[in-house]
Amino acid sequence: MDQQTQASPDLNRVTQRYVKKREAILHAAAQLFNQHGVKGATLSDVAGMVELSTNSITYYYKKKEDLVVACLLRSTEVINDIILLAAEADSAEQRVRSFIRLFFVRLAKIQGNEAPELMTFRDTQVLGSPHAEVVFAAYTDMFRRVRRLLAGDAVTSGNRLSLNARSHLLLTLTLGAMSWSSRYDPEDYETVASRMSDILIGGIASETAQWGHARLDNALAHAPGDGDSTYDGFLRAATALINEQGYRGASVDRISARLNVTKGSFYHHISNKEDLISECFERTFSVMRRMQTLAQAGEGSGWDKVCAVSRELVRYQFSEHGPLLRMSAWSELPDELRDSKFKTINRLGQRFVGFLVDGMKDGSVRPMDQTIAASLITGMINASVVLDRWVPDVTADNAAELFVRPLFFGILEA
Repeated sequence: MDQQTQASPDLNRVTQRYVKKREAILHAAAQLFNQHGVKGATLSDVAGMVELSTNSITYYYKKKEDLVVACLLRSTEVINDIILLAAEADSAEQRVRSFIRLFFVRLAKIQGNEAPELMTFRDTQVLGSPHAEVVFAAYTDMFRRVRRLLAGDAVTSGNRLSLNARSHLLLTLTLGAMSWSSRYDPEDYETVASRMSDILIGGIASETAQWGHARLDNALAHAPGDGDSTYDGFLRAATALINEQGYRGASVDRISARLNVTKGSFYHHISNKEDLISECFERTFSVMRRMQTLAQAGEGSGWDKVCAVSRELVRYQFSEHGPLLRMSAWSELPDELRDSKFKTINRLGQRFVGFLVDGMKDGSVRPMDQTIAASLITGMINASVVLDRWVPDVTADNAAELFVRPLFFGILEA
């Protein structure tokens, strides 16, 4: 008994040292995965940041996939704690505002090195079985918690379709702030959170703005675009597979099988997978740029233009020509291509700022922080890529009503 008592302080020190080092590993890994993507970061990179050998890292996590899962699960735990605090508010509006505010409080602590890094969820597609199932189960639980912020306990079969779409919108746009919040000083995060909440609660429309299919929608829907060539078919199939399963899942065999063509046909058009994902990005950029340019040259208010472009890009995801490539796939590109694609993503997002400014000038868009609103619109269009995971009945006909309208008129509107 005396020997056990004497041994316990040493055991405690060993345990504390193990926990401290494990936390350092998770922090470093989350930073690297966020910066370079899961594909671009290695265990040896993580080891170098925490001054361990790669073999020592495997003492904590045998494979990189195990480390990725641990980082993602830690992110869900932190966010679930935030949701739990937000759920204490009495009304849905107060719960939404609290969720966003508390999330930005956490981001400010991370920026100030007062809290460990949170890993984003953009690379979950790269995980194979059984790791993917573990992460998706945790994310689904987190999604349901966010849904209760909007609905309380009033989740029924009658409201589930709209509620799931709005819950996906709230969760992805809030988490998406991790990618653009660094544009602001952490001292301003409270203001940024308040402005983001105001947009999500109050929408973008002025009191006189009208919702509905307009002439500009028809022009964008029938604009010249993708052809029916084998090359275009390859890009569409590859884009869908990358969205569903990540870079690793978009193998030449799977792309060829989906199109019922030979692997030789693939290499006739594209020499390697890096070129493939780059071309998928360029195809998506071309679609977005084409619709934005047509809207800029068309008739109508700023509201008409931002609505039409947003509606048609979301409809496009579920049309025979879709989908668009999820923007987070930029992290799976080689370093020499990543920066240029990321710059293009930001430039296309800035075009939404122009529509919103025009709308505020002509009175069709209510006064707001147009830069934050543009980030939310871009995030909403990107999030629609996986909307069918949460709303299986979504189609090209109802996607805009379910997913675009809540952002433009307020997320609490059923």
